[in-house]
Amino acid sequence: MLMATLPEVRERLRQDLSDSGEERWPDDQLDRHIEHALAELSLAVPQELSETMATTPGSRDLATDGLAGLIEVVAIEFPVDDFPPCYASFASWGQVVTLHTSTPPDGADARIYYTAAHVLDDDGSTLPDMLLDVLLTGAGAYAALELASGTTEKLNLDPAATAKYAAWARARLTAFQQLLHTYSRKNVVRPRRMYRPAG
Repeated sequence: MLMATLPEVRERLRQDLSDSGEERWPDDQLDRHIEHALAELSLAVPQELSETMATTPGSRDLATDGLAGLIEVVAIEFPVDDFPPCYASFASWGQVVTLHTSTPPDGADARIYYTAAHVLDDDGSTLPDMLLDVLLTGAGAYAALELASGTTEKLNLDPAATAKYAAWARARLTAFQQLLHTYSRKNVVRPRRMYRPAG
């Protein structure tokens, strides 16, 4: 994996939150808010991956439980490497996709195109650099919302501190939602796939 690591993202989030002294948020809390924002970002702008797997002779079913972080199966090329590509229609249920082919596959390969959740851990991330600030915007919003909620009934040196955190959090959350919409995969113009009978 490449890109920023979880500790690097956490440190950047602390800078955004002016918490370099780790006075307000322990690491595990920030990690939870980063995970929350990453999950939402993954739904809007997921990884776009493909996996080639052998079919089972006599069966139209393909198991998808081995596709890590699977969000949605988008297309299935079967058979593979034809030109123009042949995309089979299919149905998806649970962890199985069923090819709608006129005859059952004979064991030939199929290529599954799918979207998957992004990964961010101590080794790196699948998240493109251009989306890192989007992630930080969301994580910062959730962290500030938690702090505002947790200090509502506590004595603060600054009586307006809770309101300030809440207002800042709402502004960041609105910005995060707008950025998700802007970068959303649904807003990308894509060529239509032509399906032709397979098998």
